[in-house]
Amino acid sequence: MENYNKTKTSIKNWAEDDRPREKMAKNGAETLSNSELLAIIINTGNKTKSAIELAKDILNLGQNNLDELGKLSLTDLQQIKGIGLAKAISIAAALEIGRRRTAGDFLQRTKLTTSKEIANYLRTILKDNAHEVFAVLFLNQANKVKSFKIISKGGITGTVADPRIILKQALDEGATSLILSHNHPSGNLQPSEADIKLTEKIKIAASFFDIKVIDHIIVSDEGYYSFADKEMM
Repeated sequence: MENYNKTKTSIKNWAEDDRPREKMAKNGAETLSNSELLAIIINTGNKTKSAIELAKDILNLGQNNLDELGKLSLTDLQQIKGIGLAKAISIAAALEIGRRRTAGDFLQRTKLTTSKEIANYLRTILKDNAHEVFAVLFLNQANKVKSFKIISKGGITGTVADPRIILKQALDEGATSLILSHNHPSGNLQPSEADIKLTEKIKIAASFFDIKVIDHIIVSDEGYYSFADKEMM
């Protein structure tokens, strides 16, 4: 019976047109379903399920939504029987590459122009975090991004950003202006009293070094909130 199951669930025993690798080589990646693409990353199944079946289980865990799948931790992925640490890492790495590709050209632009384009980049980078993350874009005089740094990670309801760390990084980078940012995992975009006070604290501290804080952008699955757009800077 065990040999029968192995034969039944092994992808190499399927018809060639049904094997995801062969299908991709023959027809292109765009012809594959999400579960087939994920099966290629997983590579092998276990004694009772093929890689395709495990992939479907993983997609179900992510509510059949790639955005939700991107939020799953390594521990979450390992809830699926047959997905160990190695497979979980492979999946997480592939998702991270996709995330970076989506955001990739933003930092190469010559100049930032709108809060919307900045927020789109920040949402791509930060939205999959289950906990609050505080990050900063460091800009030069021409408003070109010199670097993007995650300053701190916190709990589900908040994180603490140390102005000293931010200013040290700004001075090391030779930055002349900053854009503060953090995510709200809850989805609520309204800034808290703590968000407002922290923004003012960093703004005042930066002014002593002739560094301008030009915006603080909050992002979530619901969209974004710009302090500058709301005339709070």
